[in-house]
Amino acid sequence: MDMSGLLEWLKGSLSSSENRARGILRFLQPEEERRFLHELRAQRKHSQSLQAVRRLGIIRAYTCSLPSFELPKAFSNSIVWEDDVQVSTHALPQATRARPATDKGIPWGIRRVRAPEAWGLTTGYKVKVGVIDTGVDFQHPDLRHSVERGINLLQRMLPPNDDNGHGTHIAGTIAAANQLQGMIGVSPRASIYPVKAFDYNGTAYVSDIILGIDWCVRNRMDVVNMSFGMRTRSKALLNAVTNAYRSGVLIVASSGNDGKRGEIDYPARYLGTVAVGATDRDGRIAEFTNRSSRIDVYAPGEKIDSCWLRGVRRNMSGTSMATSHVTGAVALLLAHRPGLTPAQVKRLLRRSTRPLRHTRSTRANGELDIMRLLRNADKLKD
Repeated sequence: MDMSGLLEWLKGSLSSSENRARGILRFLQPEEERRFLHELRAQRKHSQSLQAVRRLGIIRAYTCSLPSFELPKAFSNSIVWEDDVQVSTHALPQATRARPATDKGIPWGIRRVRAPEAWGLTTGYKVKVGVIDTGVDFQHPDLRHSVERGINLLQRMLPPNDDNGHGTHIAGTIAAANQLQGMIGVSPRASIYPVKAFDYNGTAYVSDIILGIDWCVRNRMDVVNMSFGMRTRSKALLNAVTNAYRSGVLIVASSGNDGKRGEIDYPARYLGTVAVGATDRDGRIAEFTNRSSRIDVYAPGEKIDSCWLRGVRRNMSGTSMATSHVTGAVALLLAHRPGLTPAQVKRLLRRSTRPLRHTRSTRANGELDIMRLLRNADKLKD
């Protein structure tokens, strides 16, 4: 393929004044991608427009904004163009008023999954948890001892501070650690690495999520929480999830809040993730959750109390909240039995659930039970 011609076309397109849309450019042959990268590095020093092309290393692809027209036919057999669509977090908009974070105690969901019973065996010590979300409130009293530096993919020179609240809520359920004055998460000695890919509205582009997965793989996260989803399938995101899975990094993803039956959102629908649905306080499937036989495990997701911005706490509902319980459980498991592969963890989660209440479907998987999870892990042969 003529790389010089491709770069000239790219430069002209990037300089165009037409309305442009973000897209992902994927090469079908690794060798051609390597040649393109070599040429791009050589030419971008002398081209302002090429500075806007970002590499998505984990899938050997590139993202940029181009006018909404198709690739020239000369490149159509070598390159695939995919729209870089927006993705939203999976929390319901209605949330209770924030209140001071001085309420002591363990939230009901964390008790429900039997995390406190497990803390005599494992607290998630030294397990690295990537949270691809809106960032985190580093100053929150319940999170001060749980959060590491992470990365801000939207503004690389700034820390991943949360300007939405969703990421802070997720982090609290996974690993809050303020026993004396505040709340405790599922895995209180795990380390949260916030990866800010979502803006203050709780939206992100697929390419930023892929960059987040790439960062998590390169920085050797043990498990990644992805409490968001979309209805359209993205081959680029599928490739990133699959490559992370093959690299030993497990992704836990939420099924969505549309109350659909037989259908869940992407990326939870991909086989390389742990797909999570939500339950209520009675152990029933929550009305809002998407559900299907693809759900690996259900977990508490209704009226979940956790951390919020400016040091307070808030109740929220959604499959996002359920997902953070499962991510915390995986952190407890990996601290207890290091070296388990993503496939082993996924099988253990599915095999260790307790039955859902008032559910007619015999195909539905059950609710998260951490003590069963650890006991089944101990039965595995070394």
